[in-house]
Amino acid sequence: MISLAALDIAGTTIDEGGAVYRVLAEVVAEHGPAPSDEELRRWMGADKRAALSALTGDPRATERLHDRFVARLGAAYAQNPPAPFPGVAQTLAELRETGARVVLTTGFDRQITDLLLAQVGWHVGLQLDAVVCACEVGAGRPAPDMIHRAMELTRVQDPARVLVAGDTALDVRAGHAASAGRVVGVLTGAQTRAELERHRPTGILPGLADLPTA
Repeated sequence: MISLAALDIAGTTIDEGGAVYRVLAEVVAEHGPAPSDEELRRWMGADKRAALSALTGDPRATERLHDRFVARLGAAYAQNPPAPFPGVAQTLAELRETGARVVLTTGFDRQITDLLLAQVGWHVGLQLDAVVCACEVGAGRPAPDMIHRAMELTRVQDPARVLVAGDTALDVRAGHAASAGRVVGVLTGAQTRAELERHRPTGILPGLADLPTA
């Protein structure tokens, strides 16, 4: 039985058209050499400040570049509004109807997270039980800190009753690091089945809407 579902946002619950990685690559390329696809994929799902620091090799520029990233991404979302993946809103509702808590976890900071959730009409206390951003804990994925914080907020103590789901290898690694009972990869985001399988999730689904909730 699932007591807590800790779910990624972009690429897992919300379809934002891959704008996050397009904008991230643009911001990095404007500062220095453009990141290779391999380098960019390595940081998918990570805290965005950590990604910018690593991809540019210039930690001193991180805050300035992150501000640019946030502004550009906000503009991209205004032009092409994100939306929940089909069937995901029903999945969240069904999870909560079974008594499970639903917490979203993300490498975005609160500014982008709040914008995304406002655009899809999701609110803590209605569709969600909590939201955890990487910048609010000790470390982002693949560290388990966001999942541990989600457990604290929902008073779930047994990791065996935690489901973690995401579209990147870092989501899967974080789930295993937290000793979650179920660690599910979904194929609605940026990474392939092969990239997810490399880290041995307990299951891979076409999308979160395919998650059995009964």
